[in-house]
Amino acid sequence: MIDRGKRDILGVGVSIIDYEHAVENIMSAAKDKRPYSVSALAVHGIMTGVMDPEHGYRLNQLNLVVPDGQPVRWAINLLYGEGLRDRVSGPELTKRVCRRAGDEGLSVYLFGSRREVLDAMVAELRKDIPRLVISGSEPSSFRQLSEIEHADLDQRIRSSGADILLVGLGCPRQEVFAYEHTNELGMPVLAVGAAFDILARFATRAPMFLQTVGLEWLFRLAVEPRRLWRRYALLNPVFVFMLARQRLGLLQPASRRQRPPARPLRFG
Repeated sequence: MIDRGKRDILGVGVSIIDYEHAVENIMSAAKDKRPYSVSALAVHGIMTGVMDPEHGYRLNQLNLVVPDGQPVRWAINLLYGEGLRDRVSGPELTKRVCRRAGDEGLSVYLFGSRREVLDAMVAELRKDIPRLVISGSEPSSFRQLSEIEHADLDQRIRSSGADILLVGLGCPRQEVFAYEHTNELGMPVLAVGAAFDILARFATRAPMFLQTVGLEWLFRLAVEPRRLWRRYALLNPVFVFMLARQRLGLLQPASRRQRPPARPLRFG
């Protein structure tokens, strides 16, 4: 198993880890009832931290940031020679965590997305992992919450008896949620938005050969061009350009730009 801490990719600390150790870390925190924030970041997720110094700070407070996209894995290997042989995708990590939770009698709570997606996801999980205990599910309200609503949400999740929280709010809202809620919840909080639609069978993953060669983004662009064209047309080239600058030692240290958020955002 691999777990060699974090390495800086454009100012965002990304964990050098494989599926096995990531699952072990999450399960250990769940058993100990310990806060443990997790995100799976591809290029877009990294760039949200690059473009927003406050969000970059949030990302760097998360306990585990796994390299979701192949380009992120390649960046780690290029800059640090880590020889990381596989990425850790959010949907696959979610499935593995749910299987282990079912085996070990731990329960999960689903928060985010829409009610129809949650219902389909719950049905699929119960079919595939019959032993998994799902303590509850709650869709997103797709707005910012008041301080009272924020606290009430934490209370509902805690009182459900859940050991692990899966969050599907989309990037970067789900990472904001993990940053703001994990300590109060006292459990692992996994920001794995795309996993919700995929596990619910509302979305189709790219063929494996496209995933392997780092072209999953191209498949997603073909499926959702109106929503995603700006993300990929603009952010991917900037990511490559900035990565080259970091490789040459020309990139300003991100710590000079990042700063704690001025106020909570309370996405729900």
